[in-house]
Amino acid sequence: MTRSHFGLEQQGFRNLLEEHWNLPTPALYEHIIRRQEGVLSHLGPVVVNTGQHVGRSPRDKFLVEDSSTQQALWWGEINRPIPAENAAHLKDRLMTYFQNRAVFVQDAFYGSTQEQRLAVRVITEKAWHSLFARNVLRRPANFDPAQHVPEYTVICSPSFHALPALDGTASSAFIIINLAEKWVLIGGTSFAGEITKSLFSIMNYLMPSRGVLPMHCAANYGQGPDDTALFFGLSGTGKTTLATDSYRTLIGDDAHSWETGRVCAFEAGCYAVISHLNPNQEPEIYETTRRFGTILENVTLNSTSREADFSALLHSPSPRAAYPISHIPNATRDGVGGQVRHVFFLSADAFGVLPPLARLSPAQAIYYFFLATPPKSPGPSRAWSVNRSACLALALARLS
Repeated sequence: MTRSHFGLEQQGFRNLLEEHWNLPTPALYEHIIRRQEGVLSHLGPVVVNTGQHVGRSPRDKFLVEDSSTQQALWWGEINRPIPAENAAHLKDRLMTYFQNRAVFVQDAFYGSTQEQRLAVRVITEKAWHSLFARNVLRRPANFDPAQHVPEYTVICSPSFHALPALDGTASSAFIIINLAEKWVLIGGTSFAGEITKSLFSIMNYLMPSRGVLPMHCAANYGQGPDDTALFFGLSGTGKTTLATDSYRTLIGDDAHSWETGRVCAFEAGCYAVISHLNPNQEPEIYETTRRFGTILENVTLNSTSREADFSALLHSPSPRAAYPISHIPNATRDGVGGQVRHVFFLSADAFGVLPPLARLSPAQAIYYFFLATPPKSPGPSRAWSVNRSACLALALARLS
């Protein structure tokens, strides 16, 4: 257990019962089982249930509005403001809540290159959220946790709930991002994806001013890094499936930057939707669900054999697997690709407006990218998803 010299007391924590610093995967497994946060499944993955929130809660996400963000953000249904005073009071109550409780800390980086990466700290109430952070964040080979000083801190406490009438939130769940003070508060929801999506939101704020385009997409390359392909689409449209190709090298499955001459993954792990996962069609992803260290989120287990049933969607229409990218044999550990040659737009248009497959010119691709028409999928869902076998794809012509 390596404790940073920049301690939690410097971030407002007081009278903590226990501090678990940068625990490795086996130690986190022990805490998860002992604290009854999850159970072991066949061949070693840990299975957890997120309860009410089985996907992201965009209406519960707010950005602190202050003098530094008033003119810098495009406020509306996506970037929803919360007064700085409300956020401060909520944080004060959260710090009080943590007194006499145990916390788990992971110090790491978000971003694959030294020029773009953020030094981050993820502080969690649950051991399995700490394992999630360890799976998806980056720790360079020469990383010394003892010297780590975070630029941004994410504090995740699903058992702590907001009071909407007092705090100005939409419900008891909340994701609050303070760009000026560089912290994120997550409460009232156990969905682990809120951790990485909050960091991705921060990158969307920081990177454009540096001439870098942040992208919600998967990426891989062929014979060499300069044959890079991007796969754009909402969660569940097949980005991870298509990018995890045995004939190509996986760069990342969810969040990347695109700058002159290269594409860089922000994350060092994957967070794949695994509903109806087929070992014949998706063998690489299927094998990750049989590996020690993988988190299976909202997956149904056979009570006798402890084997996962990816078709029995009893807990969520979109169960997920969170695993380090090293679980994929044909993945690059450095998270860097070269020149982009192909771009795919993935959709699930249930109304037939878009053709099943279309090859676009660069001008058309730019048009559809900025048009950003959301996919149409029948039926309400907190976390929209679709069976990968039903995915439609729009393919961009080869870029020169």
